[in-house]
Amino acid sequence: MAGHSSDSILPQPVAQFIEATNAGDLSRLLEVFAADSIVNDQLRQWRGLTELSKWAECDVIGQQLSLRPIHCVQHYGHCVVAAHADGKFDRRGLPDPLEVLLYFTLAEDQIVQLIILRDLSGTSPFDTSLRSSA
Repeated sequence: MAGHSSDSILPQPVAQFIEATNAGDLSRLLEVFAADSIVNDQLRQWRGLTELSKWAECDVIGQQLSLRPIHCVQHYGHCVVAAHADGKFDRRGLPDPLEVLLYFTLAEDQIVQLIILRDLSGTSPFDTSLRSSA
């Protein structure tokens, strides 16, 4: 189907976001975002670098988040990454491994929007359809 492709190579800003997250490097993490970027992490939203810095300090660096990408799909100009997430956050009731979907929107080699979600059903029809067409 036109409009999407499976690719194991992450776009540079996405790769830098994941590398900086795993290294606990706040400044390197923030430099991939545009000044007016929006992040929605599990239905909580932040906008602009000041708010993103607070989010990253608390929910990414503070919880020692680590991401291990397992699949990447380019979909109509967006990059969707499935990754196993780990860290020092409350894992009660969460599956092991915890798989999250990161929906990146890029413009001019910067992240302008990032949406992070967990598929509560455990089987995402959207994700499955993209994987099966690869």
